[in-house]
Amino acid sequence: MNKEQAHSHPYVGMWVTSDGYIRHELLPNGRYDEARGNRQSAYQGSYTVKGNHIEYVDDTGFTADGDFVDGVLYHAGMVLYREEQSEGSKK
Repeated sequence: MNKEQAHSHPYVGMWVTSDGYIRHELLPNGRYDEARGNRQSAYQGSYTVKGNHIEYVDDTGFTADGDFVDGVLYHAGMVLYREEQSEGSKK
């Protein structure tokens, strides 16, 4: 994914588990920031997307991957849903 694609890629944004415990933000610059519970930025690193497949490399070198299927992100045994922003919370 090149820089132009990254800024407009449909998967950029916040993805959360149904209980809200894991919050996984895919940033437009090819980086991600994952919060777990009250622990902000628990994991950070880079990601690449090819089709509906995503691959991650965190800043410690750990790798993981996932797939987007019908608007849901399946990643490392987790199921994450796109967080919808209300009109008043959009920046």
